[in-house]
Amino acid sequence: MENLTQVKAQLNRLVVGREKEIDFMLIALIQGGHVLLESVPGSGKTWMAKAFAGSFAGQFQRIQFTPDVLPSDVTGIRFFNPKTQEFELRAGPVQTNLLLADEINRATPRTQSSLLESMEEKQATIDGDTLQLPNPFIVIATQNPVESQQGTFPLPAAQLDRFLFRLEIGYPTYEEELSIIRNFRDNVSHKKEILPVASVTDVQQWHLDAGQVSVHEDIETYILSLVRATREHPAIELGLSSRAALALVHAAQGKAFIEGRNFVTPDDVKYILEPVAVHRLMLTAEGMLVQEPVAILREIVNSVSSPVEAF
Repeated sequence: MENLTQVKAQLNRLVVGREKEIDFMLIALIQGGHVLLESVPGSGKTWMAKAFAGSFAGQFQRIQFTPDVLPSDVTGIRFFNPKTQEFELRAGPVQTNLLLADEINRATPRTQSSLLESMEEKQATIDGDTLQLPNPFIVIATQNPVESQQGTFPLPAAQLDRFLFRLEIGYPTYEEELSIIRNFRDNVSHKKEILPVASVTDVQQWHLDAGQVSVHEDIETYILSLVRATREHPAIELGLSSRAALALVHAAQGKAFIEGRNFVTPDDVKYILEPVAVHRLMLTAEGMLVQEPVAILREIVNSVSSPVEAF
């Protein structure tokens, strides 16, 4: 836990005003989940991902997605070596601990789908050969929502469901932006401050410890009540899946773990609910005209009784 505290302190120093987002990214790392960062250009998505990756002594790869990136550029390829007169297997950038998929919505659907197997099963299949990915393996993807009609391809629901969290990064406050201007005038010095604080072994141990966090039966019932309420809401066409229910459990365990507790509370569930659930909901045509997914989700939270008495 000491290394985890040091990682949080370093990231909060390097990334101004993103304490909550950093917590979510740490939870994703601990639980082997994936994160989708969504914000306007210049809001620090890529820098936050690089600072996060640099805080660990694991492998890091980055893919800058464009429409001409092929699936083999992601997973790998088998090529013919004229020197040896044999076919050789060359693994792609997915063979890493942390993969930054920059501007993922600029890739074609075919290329986007090449990540599905890696994100769900932690493996990549290349011409019939299946390669296991390192442990841990997580994807941090970024996308720009303001260019949805300019050479981009929206992520399908099946791929969105693979992301543990979707984090919408807004503009910083006045004080935070002033701090950014003052602290990052030098484009070089702050990059040298990124130091690997935790090892791959640390992350693996955190994952094991987080898995031991107790989830009371009342918490399980509460999570399932929230999930099933999304399926029955008249404004929601596609509610939360069973994978989403399991994601809520894992994310709540991760929240409790980084707080230093060995049990999950209802507040943990409420804290992680929106970034876990919002991107998995699909509203009806009528629902999209009158409400936002976040507002509907908050309405559901208020309608489902929380097991306060047990905690």
